[in-house]
Amino acid sequence: MKRFEFYRRRSASMVTLSAVAFALVIVSSLGVPAHAGTVTFGSGANQFNMEFVTIGNPGNAADTDANALPLNAGAVGYTYDIGKFEVSEGMIAKYNANFGTANGLVISTTTRGPDKPAAAITWNEAARFVNWLNTSTGNQPAYKFGVGSDINANIDLWAPGEAGYDSSNRYRNSLAKYFLPNSNEWYKAAYYNPSNSTYYDFANGSDTAPLSVTGGTSDNTAVYQADDLSFTQTGPADVTNAGGLSPYGVMGLNGNIREWEESSFDLLNSAGSSNRARRGGSFGSFSFDLKSSSRITGAPNNTGNITGFRVAGLPSSAPVPEPTSMAIFGLGAMGMAYRARRRIKA
Repeated sequence: MKRFEFYRRRSASMVTLSAVAFALVIVSSLGVPAHAGTVTFGSGANQFNMEFVTIGNPGNAADTDANALPLNAGAVGYTYDIGKFEVSEGMIAKYNANFGTANGLVISTTTRGPDKPAAAITWNEAARFVNWLNTSTGNQPAYKFGVGSDINANIDLWAPGEAGYDSSNRYRNSLAKYFLPNSNEWYKAAYYNPSNSTYYDFANGSDTAPLSVTGGTSDNTAVYQADDLSFTQTGPADVTNAGGLSPYGVMGLNGNIREWEESSFDLLNSAGSSNRARRGGSFGSFSFDLKSSSRITGAPNNTGNITGFRVAGLPSSAPVPEPTSMAIFGLGAMGMAYRARRRIKA
């Protein structure tokens, strides 16, 4: 009788542990940031690593806030990766050593230090860098440049009949693995909190501006100019020291340097010469420039010393499945509930 009671209790414990483990797996799929991994580019002494974060929750709704720019931004129907950090000066130097110098496609950048974000980068230069990430790893270039064109030439549009042609985005080849984040991809990574399906004004998962700092990794901080002018920013922080993370686990989406979007400012992507969008603010920005309502324009062959970029890409592995109704039922049976909510502003 005692043996029977022992096995009965052990079986009950195993069921409970299994249920808890199942619940943890489901909770993780509801929005906990996922580490996508580190990818090595280049060769020999000129190798460098780029760390990516997975942006999951495909099929999320767009931001319906009337103040957001562009309107109804942030909806992405697929899982993708995005660089955890901005592209650094050191990465640009190694691109130049691996590829740019030999091919007459050297990218010029600021000289603040190898771990500082690469700035004074044009959109066209950023696209060249991304193309090399693709071709050096055996993938299709994302952007189409004419043969013999210089480093700052505008791209051509991909045409019907060409492999990877996508009528919804003629800038990007759909067969490319790495690319610049488009308007929705950048916006979602910055302002969407997957744990409650809510968009926020700032990339710290809040409608309150992050604390202005000169560097560090504390939550709810960013490298930008304090609104009260309590101190003056003299430059950006290292890319790995550029403030707290977004809800998805991405650094520097607010402040440090402005970042190019892939998308044209008018969202049409109808000409290689169209102005592109830049966003996120820089070390010299005030808090209003960090908000989801701030999006500025710039020609693809122009730049300033506060504009750089980060890389996005397709995930290397299959995305985590979204929770099913059966999973949600299982959570409910354990006394847990998940209810998506949308932000309501005063």
